[in-house]
Amino acid sequence: MAEPARLTRARAVAELLDAAFTLPLIGEIGVDGIVGLLPIAGDWLTVLPSTYIVYQGYRLGLPKRACLWMLLLVLIEATLGSVPIVGDALDIVWKANRRNVARIERHVDAD
Repeated sequence: MAEPARLTRARAVAELLDAAFTLPLIGEIGVDGIVGLLPIAGDWLTVLPSTYIVYQGYRLGLPKRACLWMLLLVLIEATLGSVPIVGDALDIVWKANRRNVARIERHVDAD
């Protein structure tokens, strides 16, 4: 069966946010990690595209509980990402958007 276009779009947004570039000594870093360097506002600017991933999961039939869990990951990343230095490292390492796409993929594969 062909991959749903919604999953393809969610994966593309996650890759942009979490792994758009590769830097020596750091590894993969996305727009989320770069924009997150802006104090406080930077981390909250990426909440909307992160929420888009959750929306795509919802449209693909993820249970409401799974969607709420995904929203919680987005909220945690934005809140902890606002902490100087530690939050920036979290943005680079944790990759909540990729985690959320993996949850969507597991759901789609199970169908």
